[in-house]
Amino acid sequence: MLVFILCFGSSAAAKIFRLGKFGAAYPVIEPNALKEIEDRAAQADWSVLNERHYEKAVKDYRPDVENLPKAKDNRIRQVDMTYVVPADIPDGKGGILFPKGYKYNPLDYVNFTQTLVVINGDDPDQVKWFEQSGYAETFGVMLLLSEGAYSGLAKKLGQPVFYASTDIIRRFQLQAVPSIIRQNGKYMEVREVVIAKSK
Repeated sequence: MLVFILCFGSSAAAKIFRLGKFGAAYPVIEPNALKEIEDRAAQADWSVLNERHYEKAVKDYRPDVENLPKAKDNRIRQVDMTYVVPADIPDGKGGILFPKGYKYNPLDYVNFTQTLVVINGDDPDQVKWFEQSGYAETFGVMLLLSEGAYSGLAKKLGQPVFYASTDIIRRFQLQAVPSIIRQNGKYMEVREVVIAKSK
């Protein structure tokens, strides 16, 4: 029966559903979709995809960060990373996983194995200090900029460079640069370094 339908059903259906022409027919007045896409593509400014344009945009990119002064004293501070939950966090089952006001220290649960070094990338003395400090060749060190363009510095140093966002600066309570941040037990240790001005 299935074979019959497959073999002969189409011709039978064609006879059954040939309803003829009813009412007036009108030409299609909608624009050709492909033609419309081609026209829009021709009007687009494709220079934004140009490699030189992209490189300039990357080079000029500077996020809104908080400026940090140059360190005037060698000092070490311990920063408590304890976080207070600002609102109830639901568990997805109708209950509360963590209530508002709950306190926890993420360092009770994880080890932060990286070392963060924060410098002003616009200050040649700080860049030179970083290059000569040994951190530039040390595995697990991440360089963050409080100021400066990261693209040229990343190329010069041959390593990734990131920005110290406002959230990072506030979370680690940074007050000056260069600052070296690493875990010390249940705290994050922030060490500010005074560097000599080059002559």
